[in-house]
Amino acid sequence: MIQNELSRRRLLGLGVGLGAAASLTLAGCGGGSATTSGGAAGNGGKDYTGPKVDLKLWNGFTGGDGDIFKKLVQQFNTEHQNIAVAVTTYQWDDYYSKLPGAVSSGNGPDIAVMHMDQLATFAARGVINELDDVAKALELNEGDFAPTVWKGGLYNDKRYGIPLDMHPLGFYYNKSVMQKAGLDPEKPPTTKDDYTAALAELKKAGVQGFWVSPFQFTGGMTFYSLLHQWGGTLFDGEVQKATFNSDPAVEACTWLVDMIKQGYSPANVGQDADYLALKAGKNAFNWNGIWQINDIAKDPNAQIGVAPLPQIGSQPAAWANSHNFTIVKQRAADNNKVSGAKVFINWLSEHSLDWAKGGQIPARKAVREGADFKAIPNVSTLAVELDYAAFPPATPGLGEVILTFYNSFNEAALNKKSPKQALDDGVAKANKQLEDNRKKYGS
Repeated sequence: MIQNELSRRRLLGLGVGLGAAASLTLAGCGGGSATTSGGAAGNGGKDYTGPKVDLKLWNGFTGGDGDIFKKLVQQFNTEHQNIAVAVTTYQWDDYYSKLPGAVSSGNGPDIAVMHMDQLATFAARGVINELDDVAKALELNEGDFAPTVWKGGLYNDKRYGIPLDMHPLGFYYNKSVMQKAGLDPEKPPTTKDDYTAALAELKKAGVQGFWVSPFQFTGGMTFYSLLHQWGGTLFDGEVQKATFNSDPAVEACTWLVDMIKQGYSPANVGQDADYLALKAGKNAFNWNGIWQINDIAKDPNAQIGVAPLPQIGSQPAAWANSHNFTIVKQRAADNNKVSGAKVFINWLSEHSLDWAKGGQIPARKAVREGADFKAIPNVSTLAVELDYAAFPPATPGLGEVILTFYNSFNEAALNKKSPKQALDDGVAKANKQLEDNRKKYGS
């Protein structure tokens, strides 16, 4: 009943399988210098006074957030008679594979919404334009955003993305199931000891309380969070070597796999079965994305709470990603369209409070700290995670490497290999992929 909602999230934040698509030859898309119209003031999008322009915008918001996004675009069009933005929406997995070819053929969009971890790849391939003037015109700087979100929009010290939001993993708990096991439904576990104690009580009541998915959504993201909670990282500081087989990583993976071995989770959990079981009252706890908040709100009888992730390791951490606005390069540059696109990006950035209602945390600090945002149920609850969010590195071609990380966890969760062997094998493959990326994109 929520298949469309679930399918759109398959590749929501990780760029899985996108290395090959992004490496397509983009003939002509990066070097066009002819102008079909010139003369619009390049003022970073503060305003646009030129002739009417029609802009194409691509995005992957196919769920409830898509409806809110389209309403905001309609509002923008109403308020700007000389700019008309037409929205085209794809599933994220189709979106990133279609974009390079469309740009190469001259049929790409003018504006593209892009995840933070994809910016460097598409910037390196010459698909998107620099946006330093937009940040300057808006007087935006790192102090207005979380440092990781702000820096994630940079490639070779040039800005290619204007941050719109951040979306972390959150903790969902079924209050009814907890209550039946004698647990306080208003006090979800926050520590490792609390968590394991609660699972033991649930097990006594005949409930496997924490279903561990072997898939990226959501077991892989859970492991990603736990690895950082244990103090590990996926890569070294320069993203030259994979490090997700470190002692902290093995310990985090072992803890999660042991959930299955100790009977707190079934084995071989199907894709999205962990979340569906939570809603059906068959388990108690689920680590999932902020994008599920709107889904649980659809059921007025649902007794599902939302909280920041429990701290299982030595420090708090949560997987997260961020949507950014980008301007796509064209074969023949149109200065008027570029200026109009910048006006739209500025306008949407300023309306990020409205966007937050789609289940996203505004990237702008002032909006995030305002009373209006704090009044949005559950979404504001997860905003505290921004202080310790573990974002993917902004490095070209990293999609396939991160897929290797998730596949390694999959092998451990399915008991095909021990956690250490699975992660060791994954790191060996990842290091070869990183070496290939350095040859493709430069070090």
